[in-house]
Amino acid sequence: MTDEPRLAQPSAFAAGVPRNADLPLTPQPSPGRGSVTFDLPGVHVGTAEYGEGPTGCTVIHVPAGARTAVDARGGAVGMSGGYDFNHAICLAGGSVYGLAAAAGVSDELLARRDNRTRWDDLQLVSGAVIYDFSCRDSAVYPDAELGRAALRQAREGRFPVGRCGAGRTASAGKVEFGRAEFAGQGAAFGAFGEAKVLVATVVNAVGTVVDRDGRIVRGNYHADEGVRRHPRDDYAETIGEPAPAVMGNTTLTVMVTNVRLADVELLQVGRQVHSSMHRGIQPFHTLTDGDVLFAMTTDEVDLAGVKPTGLGTLASEVAWDAVLSAVE
Repeated sequence: MTDEPRLAQPSAFAAGVPRNADLPLTPQPSPGRGSVTFDLPGVHVGTAEYGEGPTGCTVIHVPAGARTAVDARGGAVGMSGGYDFNHAICLAGGSVYGLAAAAGVSDELLARRDNRTRWDDLQLVSGAVIYDFSCRDSAVYPDAELGRAALRQAREGRFPVGRCGAGRTASAGKVEFGRAEFAGQGAAFGAFGEAKVLVATVVNAVGTVVDRDGRIVRGNYHADEGVRRHPRDDYAETIGEPAPAVMGNTTLTVMVTNVRLADVELLQVGRQVHSSMHRGIQPFHTLTDGDVLFAMTTDEVDLAGVKPTGLGTLASEVAWDAVLSAVE
């Protein structure tokens, strides 16, 4: 973890900046600073970006499909689908416009099925977006072509991390935007006997990122003091004064396990993990966040030795590792 500040310059939000139709956009690879390896056969991950944004998208593709539970919190959720069974999840920048990327994933999967549209041939894709316009001066967003490109890049066993995919222009610690820092996309994998858990997250939060020692490691950087501060200290000092605008938030998370869980158990484990992430992101689930967690299972092994609560406890630690991975 580097202590060097990565300050995100706020957008001027000028009129007339270029959008997709104004530019000859070409999807580009989005490898980030590296990748996290994971052992979940049948789970593929791909990323792509538009450097002109910069903005991007991340696709988690499970060709066989996976039962899914969705936990959506905060006051500004941007999501499509939300199905209880998915063949792919598409995470993207571009706020509400970036939902087009999920439509591109759907179109690519239709083509791969040779355009078959029988009920049992339909490919289900859910999508969710972050608002990443706040620290870039363009109106470029992940569109259907970028979604298709990310799916075409999908490979088993590796999850790109850093400033890539949907996390290309993610930022954290926006108590006041001039103190925000670039964050990104992170992932972590845990194996507990036969039970396996992958957690991946795009950290674009109002809150700061906190490590296990309680240290603020990203966000709310006070350049005049050369320190990062916990948001509670700033809020305590400024309460009663005019509040600054807080723009551009949301943390998106996908948890994939191979453990066979009943629908209600899958939902509750997802909620447990999502709730636990407040330890690593403070504050979390705010009025201007649109936090979403997709909990997916490939239904391969039975849970033995612990109850679903135990699995959720273990997965929560994996989730904290994923949050920290996003801001390294």
